Amino acid sequence: MNLRFPRNFWLWICVVMGLMTADLPAQKDPGREAVGSLEVTVYYATNGDPGAAGTRAQEISEKTADRLRSESRLDFTHYRVLGAETQPILRTYENWAQPLKPSDEILVRFETRTQPKDDEYILDLELWVSRKKILKTDAKLRPGQPLYVLGPEWRGGCLIIAVALAPQ
Repeated sequence: MNLRFPRNFWLWICVVMGLMTADLPAQKDPGREAVGSLEVTVYYATNGDPGAAGTRAQEISEKTADRLRSESRLDFTHYRVLGAETQPILRTYENWAQPLKPSDEILVRFETRTQPKDDEYILDLELWVSRKKILKTDAKLRPGQPLYVLGPEWRGGCLIIAVALAPQ
């Protein structure tokens, strides 16, 4: 027995199958579930003129300045915020923060290593400056305890990159 199918038979089969599955609810990827949020802030620190940071730079609170000054390597006279971004921490996927949008001069890549527990997150962190990875570390973050990274020299001062859990 020799069956002959119309010329576009397989095309019609594909169209029908596509229409049948179009109304099915989308499968949600559990790995893309947000398990927290990460805030990345870039500070400019200097003992000279803070105006060198530019007109968009903003002053920081005295509480934040005191926290930065409490670390000897981060002790400067003036601090300014250059930019910040908050991104979700995904259960099993990496994510990127770009705190100086639209510039991609400073990027932070992060990914959870384990399931967060007791408000403690263990993350793989990478700091990228000018498209070069300058730091790769495992970080244990807790609420209210940011990780500070002394970045490159810039305009007579230094950049400080703060990585912290964002309030829920």
